[in-house]
Amino acid sequence: MQIDLPEKRYYNIGEVAKAFNVKPSLIRFWEKEFDEIQPKKNARGTRRFTQEDVKNFQFIYHLVKERGFTLEGAKTHLKEQKKKTLNNFEIIRKLEAVKAELLKIKEQL
Repeated sequence: MQIDLPEKRYYNIGEVAKAFNVKPSLIRFWEKEFDEIQPKKNARGTRRFTQEDVKNFQFIYHLVKERGFTLEGAKTHLKEQKKKTLNNFEIIRKLEAVKAELLKIKEQL
């Protein structure tokens, strides 16, 4: 899944929810379920997600929504094979971006 977020330090929950086309309640739920998602909170409790949080959320989204893992299965997978799977996920994400760019170039020709 290709997300479209502007390059900045912090994102609010609405921006993240819109980028993934999910409701903010899912983000709050996954924040409680997965230790990998740890947004900063200000004095009022407003969540501020870093790019690392968004990357982790994207990886969890990939496991649960795209690959069909259960929440428990995704947690186990993250704990046991996080580094290897995360590296593979990064490679796939970069290749998908290259593919999208090549398709844009093809359309322009």
